[in-house]
This record gives sequence, structure tokens and C-alpha cells, in this order.
Amino acid sequence: MPKMTVITLLTAALAAFAPAAAQAEEIKENPLQSIVGKPDKAGHLSVNGIDYYYEIRGKGEPLLLLHGGLGLIEMYGENLKTLQEKRQVIGVDLQGHGRTPLGNRPIDIPAIGADMAALVSQLGYDQVDVLGYSFGGGVALQMAAQAPDKVRRLVIASAPFARNGFFPEMLPQQASVSGAMADMMKETPMYKSYAAVAPDVSQFPKLLDAMGAAMREDYDASDAVAKLSMPVMLIYGDSDMIRPEHMVEFYQKLGGGLRDAGWMRENMSKNRLAILPGLTHYETFAAPALVSTALPFLDGETGAQSWAGQVSGN
Repeated sequence: MPKMTVITLLTAALAAFAPAAAQAEEIKENPLQSIVGKPDKAGHLSVNGIDYYYEIRGKGEPLLLLHGGLGLIEMYGENLKTLQEKRQVIGVDLQGHGRTPLGNRPIDIPAIGADMAALVSQLGYDQVDVLGYSFGGGVALQMAAQAPDKVRRLVIASAPFARNGFFPEMLPQQASVSGAMADMMKETPMYKSYAAVAPDVSQFPKLLDAMGAAMREDYDASDAVAKLSMPVMLIYGDSDMIRPEHMVEFYQKLGGGLRDAGWMRENMSKNRLAILPGLTHYETFAAPALVSTALPFLDGETGAQSWAGQVSGN
């Protein structure tokens, strides 16, 4: 199987703290930190049977950052560096990914979403902003739906609310993911990133089996979308693996895109939809446009001035 085909189908899947339960650990160097540097604090927390690895970086308003399928915290690259200069970033390696062991539980996005709400509570945060990409975007959606009091603002990047949001040709590719392709992935960035930090690299085939099983399940999280009470921003690439019609449907489910906003923004939705030009699913997480688009929203800024304001000079 060509390398890009493997990458395509696999990427698709996808402030104070430190109470006694969150013991910090020695921070070890790894090759992936050459861009983002070492975190300020790191450790493991056991949540519902999963031993999650977390990192804390920077100062400011807390932002929970969730990576994509077969990724890890550092996959955001320069974007992580930018975020930690402006926010206190809480990065988590999700179940079976990076430095977090797979455990004995199936990979289930609603369950991982519940884990994230418990994890930020154990770290001592009353409320956080959340940014999740792809697999992490699905987790972010479920976390916010199940624990809306824990999420101030939510950004979901390159993730559908239902399995039919993917282009149809992606579904059989997702369904074919299994541990049988582990050897052919040895030269991919997913495996190399995993091998650089995983506590047991031999678990990689089991991770592929678990992710494949999760991707073969049909789902529709419309009920979860209906529970999102906080401001939400959806971000996609204009060449994403998510159908454009689905992006719009997602936004409409949030109450946006249903009517003109009005001269004085009187009909303006609190939620936002951004479609970034020239980006695919496999580039959005590392594109500077992701952060430059998400941060003003997370900071509660619009950056817009009305025509009347321009004319009056206000």
C-alpha cells in the first residue's frame, strides 16, 4: 500500500493546579520537542482505568489541546509553540496514543470525552477552553456535551458530528485499518512519533486494531451537539476529508447560518464557522491559520468593525 494511502486512511479517524492526585514526573527529552521545547510540568493521571499522560505549558487562561488520531501532543508543532506563548496549554496524549497506554478498554470517543472532563478536574481546573482536531475534535465535542460547565469555549477542527460527514470513499479505507498494516507503517510520521515516546512500542498493532474497530462503528452525535451551550467554533480546510455540506449542517445545528445576521448583528449567532483556504485534513493541525483563526474566538474577540463604525471613526 502506498505511504500516502496509509496516511490518508489513518489520519481520518481521527491557573493553578497540582493536587495530590496529579504528581509531576521527571520530564524526559525526546526528538519531538526540538520545535516546542520541554513542558513546564508533565505527569500521568489514572482516569477510569486509563493512565493518561499530560503536559502543562505556558501561562495564562487554560486551554485543553487534543490531538488527532495516531498523533500526540507534539503533532501541533509550531502551533503548540504559539499557543503556549499566549495560554496555559494542557496537552494530553489520548488513550493508546503517545505516552498513554491503550489499557484494556475499547477506544470509545464518548468515554474519552468523559475522561477529559475528569482529568481537568483532577488537575484543579474549574473551567477550560478546548481545542480538538479530528479524533481529538470528536473527544472535545463529547467532553463539552457531557460536562458543559467545564468548557468555556470550544473549537472543533476537521471533525464531523456523524460518520456520514466523511466523503464516501473514506469509509472503506477507515474500515480496513488493523494491526496487519503495522509493518508497512514503519516509515510514516505516525509510527515514528509513537515510537519516539511510547512506553511499549510493541503495542502499536493493538492501537491500530483498536482504532480500526472504533472507525468501523457508525455514529451520529447530533444529540451531543444539541447539548453544547458554550460558544463553539468549527474550523475546516476547504479541501478537508469532511464534505462541505456536512460542515454547513454542523454549523446550522449550532444555530448558525440560518439567516442574515442583520445590519447591527442583531441576528448573529454566538457560534462560528471557518473554512480555511488551501488546506487539507492532513495539514490543518499544523497550519498557522488554525491558531490565528481560533485564538481571537477563544479570547472572545471579533476583530470586526461595522461600516457605520468606520464612517464615524469609532
